[in-house]
Amino acid sequence: MIYKPESTKRTITKKFLLEKNTQETYLEYYLGIPVKKGLFKNPLRVDHKPTASFYRQTNGDIIFKDFNGSFQGNFISVVMFKYNCCYATALKIIAKDFGYISDSGEPCKKVNIVQSSTNFEGNKKAKIQIQKQNFTPSELAWWKTFGVDDYILNKFKVFSCKAVFLNDELFALSHPKNPIFGYYRGTDSDDNELWRIYFPKRKEFRFISNWSASMIQGAKQLPKVGSILVITKSLKDVMTLYSFGITAIAPNSEHLFISEKQFEKLKARFKTIYVFYDNDLTGISNMNKIRKKFNVKCLWIPKKYGVKDISDFYQRYGQEETLKLINSIYVNRN
Repeated sequence: MIYKPESTKRTITKKFLLEKNTQETYLEYYLGIPVKKGLFKNPLRVDHKPTASFYRQTNGDIIFKDFNGSFQGNFISVVMFKYNCCYATALKIIAKDFGYISDSGEPCKKVNIVQSSTNFEGNKKAKIQIQKQNFTPSELAWWKTFGVDDYILNKFKVFSCKAVFLNDELFALSHPKNPIFGYYRGTDSDDNELWRIYFPKRKEFRFISNWSASMIQGAKQLPKVGSILVITKSLKDVMTLYSFGITAIAPNSEHLFISEKQFEKLKARFKTIYVFYDNDLTGISNMNKIRKKFNVKCLWIPKKYGVKDISDFYQRYGQEETLKLINSIYVNRN
């Protein structure tokens, strides 16, 4: 199809782009893979195993989702991620690439657009299922190094997985040297099971999940009210803190934080809220941003201990020293 480019003075919107072409066409152009059901290697990163798929949201958007948590979004989000740009810039990139507009002073070029022949109908959300097994002695011993026993694992609905299935396909099998753990959230409105799968021995991409970005780890275990709430970065840290009687939660990803609405609701339930992130550059930077936005107190482990988070501190130094640390950083930050 031949499109006649328009003036760059025109405001480019999502509606404008969809009047010109389909979501399938844009996604296939920028991802280089067909928009259809099934699992794919994510072209937005080095991916050695199919971990991504497409689904259609109730608002009509076709979403490309990587189950390791590194990406989830529509065709505009794909461009934003691919070119590390803002929303408005992504719209302009698409419009220029497809020949709808041209830069001022440059002659308009006609672009031959190859339209997708796909009409994606996949409206089901990603499906993750597991085959449970009893925790092995070695798995329980590993969790115990973080102060987490079988009672805590049961309370936070953490299970040992013998096998993991992604969209009805076998995704991973447990091995004594590579255990797999599943964090169970319950079911969504369509009765799909919600899982966050943890591969602790992997060096990167240690999670796959079909939780929404707004879901909070440990939220269902919170008391109705309390004096202190700690917001940390992982469910493992939440459970370690719980072993000391400290109420904690964690966002769905360490790259996210809870929404303002969620924060206000928690503020009404708990007298004091702390943010307790890693003591590395990323963690401290994120805490500073959160502190300025939400006016909360921040806690971190002094770098002299050589560990970044509370669960790793427990693993290295044990229960007694962890309790001393908790008391010391609480006093020093108040």
